[in-house]
Amino acid sequence: MKAIEVRKPGGLDRIELVERAEPGRPGPGQILVRIRASSLNYHDYLIVTGVAKAADRRVPLSDGAGEVVEIGEGVDSFAVGDHVMSVFFSDWLDGAPRDVPTAKIFAGVPGDGTDGCACELVVAPATAFIPAPKGFSHAESATLVCAGLTAWRALVVEGRLKAGDVVLVQGTGGVSIFGLQIAKAMGATVVATSSSDEKLERLKALGADYVLNYAKDPKWGASAGALTGGVDHVLDVGGSGTLPQSFAATRIGGHVAMIGLLTGHEGPLPTMLMMTRQVRVTCMMVGSRRSQMEMVRAFEKNRIRPIIDRTFPLAELANAFRHQESGRHFGKIVVDI
Repeated sequence: MKAIEVRKPGGLDRIELVERAEPGRPGPGQILVRIRASSLNYHDYLIVTGVAKAADRRVPLSDGAGEVVEIGEGVDSFAVGDHVMSVFFSDWLDGAPRDVPTAKIFAGVPGDGTDGCACELVVAPATAFIPAPKGFSHAESATLVCAGLTAWRALVVEGRLKAGDVVLVQGTGGVSIFGLQIAKAMGATVVATSSSDEKLERLKALGADYVLNYAKDPKWGASAGALTGGVDHVLDVGGSGTLPQSFAATRIGGHVAMIGLLTGHEGPLPTMLMMTRQVRVTCMMVGSRRSQMEMVRAFEKNRIRPIIDRTFPLAELANAFRHQESGRHFGKIVVDI
């Protein structure tokens, strides 16, 4: 079968398309899945560039969607031909993240602790997949695994989003756009940011109530707060470079979900502002299998469809990451397998 391997120490020039032996038949409790599509996340970028350490010749990509080819003994949750999507934390089935030992939860992450979805066939425990949304293409399903679930957990699971709340999303990557779509489906007001006026127009077309160009407005956090009287939820994808603005945007008692590190791993924080605003900060990564299944039901019911920026063939995975690196994308970058 065709697969992508990343050679140590990593780098986009260390991504290789290879022929691998097929994984064989599924054992008890396992399923064999023909992967048809994947999508890129920042976590995948850290793996392939060597910033996050993984084994030599690791098959990357956490997101995968396809159909079940064969089921192992004892599996009754899937049938041959079912359309499925992968699970980021296959050992985190339900409950709080503290309920799963850290070493175990990361050891099973596709493309990180174990081989991922940049290949044609995968054998894995049945709990490593869930049914794909009805009517979705494999490409659409593949976009939800990490980015869709991260936005869902930030707003619905941790944020307890309700109609009338105000949500601030940053940029036009997958998590932020899913956050906008989820928030609008649940009756929230959305403030969206970008450094591109063209992208801001596209965000308005998706339902953003207010848009801010952070390249032109260095105090965009305060501006978001002034426009709305204070933001209830912020999806912070930048980390150290954006958190001060996120806190400036919030109302008293607001919620900031820290879900990305795009601007760096360390930096000063406005602790006085955080205290006086009594901000609740949630540092989080993706979500549980149960939350993913609940997200799928919500997407089906509300007819939320992913925004796909561009599709690359598996052989051009390095170019897909270069496109991600450029920051030109709007929505998810998909890999056709």
